[in-house]
Amino acid sequence: MRTNFRNALAVFVLLTLCFAGQLRAEAKQPSKLKASAVEVKMIPSDELTLPPEFQVSLYENLIEQLRKKAVFPRVYRDGDRNADNAADLITLECTVVKFKKGSETLREITTVAGATSMTLRCEFRDKDGNSLLVRDITGKVRLFGGNLKATSDFAKKAAKVADENFSSVAARS
Repeated sequence: MRTNFRNALAVFVLLTLCFAGQLRAEAKQPSKLKASAVEVKMIPSDELTLPPEFQVSLYENLIEQLRKKAVFPRVYRDGDRNADNAADLITLECTVVKFKKGSETLREITTVAGATSMTLRCEFRDKDGNSLLVRDITGKVRLFGGNLKATSDFAKKAAKVADENFSSVAARS
């Protein structure tokens, strides 16, 4: 009888702590920055040598994932002249911080070696060039899949960061 009471009390305390932590987390969430369009700049490979197929795949997957998440009503490519007239435009500039090309063959054989990983610093800027948000985002492929799958992983994570920190002006009005 005493053991049942202690177990019930322990469960009650744990549940109370879980709900209290969740409520505090919801209360601390900052308001999202508003933007109706994003221009994605081409990803340079100046500092670190990035193979061309990775550079193009990063750029294309990033644009695709931003459109898929629909965080911004309009997603512009680097150099798009229509971006100049967009209201509440922000730009996304990503630079490669770390890159390790793995081995697909080694991954298939051992499943513990041969991982491909890349870390990119993503900086969201307003029209005046002021930094709004800077995050280092890592893309990886560990077990199965081609090396370029790491670019897709990065793009999904970058779109998630955009979704968590930005909201469309049109959706909130």
